[in-house]
Amino acid sequence: MDFATIGGLIVAVAAVLWTQNHEGGSLTDILLPGPLVLVIGGTIAVGFMGGILKDGLGAFKQLQKAFLGKPKNAGETVGVIVQMAERARREGLLALEDAIKAVDDEFLRDGLQTAIDGTDPDELYEILTAQIQAKKAADKQAAKIFGDMGGYAPSVGICGTVISLTVVLANLSDAAALGPMIAGAFVATFWGVASANLLYLPIQSRLVRLSGLEAAQMELVVEGILAIQAGSNPRSVAKKLESLLPPGTAIPDKKAA
Repeated sequence: MDFATIGGLIVAVAAVLWTQNHEGGSLTDILLPGPLVLVIGGTIAVGFMGGILKDGLGAFKQLQKAFLGKPKNAGETVGVIVQMAERARREGLLALEDAIKAVDDEFLRDGLQTAIDGTDPDELYEILTAQIQAKKAADKQAAKIFGDMGGYAPSVGICGTVISLTVVLANLSDAAALGPMIAGAFVATFWGVASANLLYLPIQSRLVRLSGLEAAQMELVVEGILAIQAGSNPRSVAKKLESLLPPGTAIPDKKAA
């Protein structure tokens, strides 16, 4: 689990609550049902309108990934690939058929199985890169919905404020109630701006970042699988894949498979 998103959200919300209290307000001043329903419900609704139902449902499935997802250890993946390269070099590609059952990385496992099945290297490359492109497209669409919601939320909040101010103007005769009513009118704007900048846009950035890391690792796996299929020297495989790793990424020492 990566605590960057959860930790950031907790700190951001704490800062808002501290500021509200510091300025002499209370939590009940901003937890008004009307603005919350309008901003949250309205933003989600218009976010769905920008795509198809499948896009919206897929985006919300990404929420767990955004808050709890953690990038795979690329160094460990390289270590597994090198082990497979050593075994294939000693015993042949078919010897990996049993070994890949213990591989956790589904993309690596399926790619190796495709190679073992005798797929032509060029065709194998096309198959694997097509899977990467499909994943990138799906991830991009999921992140886009949250980005769109981040753009819509402040405007939806302003709509709520305008509605509330209309009610205020219709009740100018009640001077004692004007202050609280005007204050409440701006709560919708607050939630629109806050939800956009403390939730939707950071989630978009998080999903884009995770997608980039995952795609880069998948591309590294493709290079490893093709090298194994070609019967490359395990040391050469290790050096090539190490050059593709982010700086400071360690490859764990493991015994050969």
